[in-house]
Amino acid sequence: MPSTPTISIAQSWFDAFNQHNLEKLLALYADDAQHYSPKLKLRQPETKGLITGKDALRSWWRDSFERLPTLRYEPSRFIADDNSIFMEYTRYVDGEDSMTIGEVLEISGGLIVASRVFHS
Repeated sequence: MPSTPTISIAQSWFDAFNQHNLEKLLALYADDAQHYSPKLKLRQPETKGLITGKDALRSWWRDSFERLPTLRYEPSRFIADDNSIFMEYTRYVDGEDSMTIGEVLEISGGLIVASRVFHS
């Protein structure tokens, strides 16, 4: 698949995530971005799985990186248009079974404005 701006954002997202580089990761998001994840719903039930804003994202990922220092994602497929991208990837953590994940990033003005995670 030829590179597009949305695919470039997705590739930058994986680079930042796998480096556990919070600031680089957050720089890809709009200030009021929303993020939904079933893991978030389980770990922080009060959120019902949805958080909004960079401070909430920072807190969520900081906790994930601290709890799971070997956490990494390996992308396997991108399906993109001008405003969104579906990413399929495998989650790896030492000592845990791998997990296939799907995630949709919605892009506006070159930034991620919403993301939604789907687990297998």
